[in-house]
Amino acid sequence: MLKRENILIVDDDILILELLFRHLHSWNYHVFKAVSVKEAVSILKDGEISLLITDLKMPEVDGYELLKFATEHYPNMPKLVVTGFPSVQDSLATIKEGAADYLTKPFTKEELKTAIDSALLKSSNQDQKNAINTDTSLSQYGDMIGVSARINTVFQLIERVKNNRATILINGESGTGKELVARSIHYQGKYATAPFVPVNCGGIPENLLESELFGYEKGAFTGADKARDGFFQAANGGTIFLDEIGNASLPVQLRFLRVLQEKEVLKVGAQKAEKIEVRIIAATNSNLKEMIRRGTFREDLYYRLSVVEIDLPPLRERKEDIPLLAEKFLFKYGIEYQDKFLKLSAKASEILQRYDWPGNIRELENVIQRAAIMCNKIVDVENLPDTLKHTIDFPDQKLMPLKEMEKKYIEQVLRFTHNNKSKAAEILQIDRKTLRQKLID
Repeated sequence: MLKRENILIVDDDILILELLFRHLHSWNYHVFKAVSVKEAVSILKDGEISLLITDLKMPEVDGYELLKFATEHYPNMPKLVVTGFPSVQDSLATIKEGAADYLTKPFTKEELKTAIDSALLKSSNQDQKNAINTDTSLSQYGDMIGVSARINTVFQLIERVKNNRATILINGESGTGKELVARSIHYQGKYATAPFVPVNCGGIPENLLESELFGYEKGAFTGADKARDGFFQAANGGTIFLDEIGNASLPVQLRFLRVLQEKEVLKVGAQKAEKIEVRIIAATNSNLKEMIRRGTFREDLYYRLSVVEIDLPPLRERKEDIPLLAEKFLFKYGIEYQDKFLKLSAKASEILQRYDWPGNIRELENVIQRAAIMCNKIVDVENLPDTLKHTIDFPDQKLMPLKEMEKKYIEQVLRFTHNNKSKAAEILQIDRKTLRQKLID
């Protein structure tokens, strides 16, 4: 049997990595291996690691940066350093960055075992101390983060509904993270191993929506040369997420109502319905009650959908969460574009928190993504778009027309991608034809 401890070992030397793996495996630890800091960070984010063992000298991002990252984000996780280039300065630096111990290559199997046992024992003792005082508030839930009272209320609601099949309606403006809420409900609960099927009701043409959602029988319409299951059948046993439910036509709404009432699905062209067991989570940025008054949304469907209603606050109402969200996106795009950990200056953070973010978290992520490309190590005021700074007096800032600013930014992205227009278009989220046209205008 494997022990509960998950140990992550990081070294660009494959031989050392395999040696460490064999030793740890012989002691019945569960071992994760990484040959780079980027790979190690991905593992740290996705798993519960009990101990980090890392080399210092590695190409691109070195072990010191990994130690800093681990200390900032996983302060209670013990860290053990192994290196072939020992020095007093290195030893002091690693201890400063939170390493529990420091081993010099070559080391014996017994020395490694002693260091690991000591590190895990200290961590276990610290966990017991931390367990004495617990707080019901959270700063992270699944992939969602925040410390504001509004988002903590959302976390608590998710915790209450995650293990049942109650139908849930998520209300929130565009870009607030409604799909993240739905995914957290699904993946944090007991149905996490079952399917999660997201459907954008506004992204499928109305004439195709019924057949895509409920499936169809052979010959149901022109081109239906064989029977096919729909999204509901694909989600059977798990969760279907109906995003932008307000965009569904009245006939499709009636079909939704039947699924909710009868727990069955009727394929297009079929005579007999089939039973399904699926949790429905719907989301909208529309005012469904106003749509009911206008006759464009069924009142009976609304009350069937809103067994549990979660109101997701816009970013302007949870501004204390902006620094945490910005840090999350800086980490993501700093590693992706520059292979380094980026920081946000205090002034830039202040500007981000003053802005009202009409595009919510999606807009914030786009701003940070572009800033990560333009900065060196620190995202500062000059790396932020002027739209964020227009309400603040910066006499030294040169203002320019939007078209000129856009062209200047496109040229910067092209320089960053070494004039690779396909990569630049991907970063800018436009096609190559649009990119060429913007450069000509």
